[in-house]
Amino acid sequence: MTAPFREATIDLDAISDNTRHLRRLTGVDVIGVVKANAYGHGAAAAAVAALAGGATSLGVATVEEGLDLRRAGVNARILAWLHAPGRRFDDAAEAGIDLGISSFEQLLAASEASHGSDPVRVHLKFETGLSRNGIAPDDRSRLLAEAARLERIGRLRIVGLFSHVSNTSPEDDLAALAAFETACAEAASLGIAPEVRHIAATAAAIDVPQTRLDAVRIGIGLYGLSPFEDRSSADLGLRPAMTLRGAVAAVRRVPAGTGVSYGYTHRTEAETTLALIPLGYADGVPRGASGRGPVQIGGRRYTVAGRIAMDQFLVDVGDAPVAVGDEAVLFGDPTLGLPSAADWGEAAGTINYEIVTRIGQRVPRRSVS
Repeated sequence: MTAPFREATIDLDAISDNTRHLRRLTGVDVIGVVKANAYGHGAAAAAVAALAGGATSLGVATVEEGLDLRRAGVNARILAWLHAPGRRFDDAAEAGIDLGISSFEQLLAASEASHGSDPVRVHLKFETGLSRNGIAPDDRSRLLAEAARLERIGRLRIVGLFSHVSNTSPEDDLAALAAFETACAEAASLGIAPEVRHIAATAAAIDVPQTRLDAVRIGIGLYGLSPFEDRSSADLGLRPAMTLRGAVAAVRRVPAGTGVSYGYTHRTEAETTLALIPLGYADGVPRGASGRGPVQIGGRRYTVAGRIAMDQFLVDVGDAPVAVGDEAVLFGDPTLGLPSAADWGEAAGTINYEIVTRIGQRVPRRSVS
């Protein structure tokens, strides 16, 4: 049986199981983060799977991502928190998307999108040490006072307060939590009483229980990947959801000394067989893993030979009886003996998050159970 030319299979049951496991572990609500096309896994399908596993709401980076979910029929509560300068929020308000607010400008834009008796739902984000978006400490008092006023007159509903931690160390994360609690106390002094406070993503949700608060934002953990260098998915009770595979597109028997791919960074040491895999950096396979990325063919593990090109790369399989149409697996669940996304991250000098998220749209996603 010939393998698919190129394909990413997505185990939706794994996403549901991972969500369920992390909800039990943390004991609080789970916001399932499906930004960036669900870290490459397919946003709509992953959102449904996360909700089936017990996620109480969803998180995306942009309003546009939230609108895509609405068009796909996802009706759950969605929070979007990264906005272009000057963006208006009428479309978000109409679609019932909660807005993360990091500036006075965004607060006013959210208020202006309120129509009739339906105030816009907002989560105020505080800067607590990550130096990214979030309400700056110097701006906090003025913004909170105006947010409280807008809520009193029915223009806004402040349903959440949130922030993020750096995952540098437990001490750094607890310092961020302390800064967040100070901001929450100031909000409370103005009569702001949110439904939910959230600061922890996957790493802090697992390792720093104090940060769990009312909810945790689970991103990489939904997809069964570990946020830690010293612990695997299996160590955390998670199951990787994505398997990236392709069919061997060609085989060629070559003599010793044959150059392989651009630049001849690899030359064969003896007579051997080269197998061509139709995945390249246009599909998200990192060129930086040239000569290092692992590939499994016929139950045996090999290493990419030479440079990864835009559409393809080669594997030196020696004398193994590899044939056109054989399945080549780049990564999947290592408990099944497959290379992992973390293996590819190590080969490319990056992290497993980037490996799965960068898999391009040219690679079909197929949902499996």
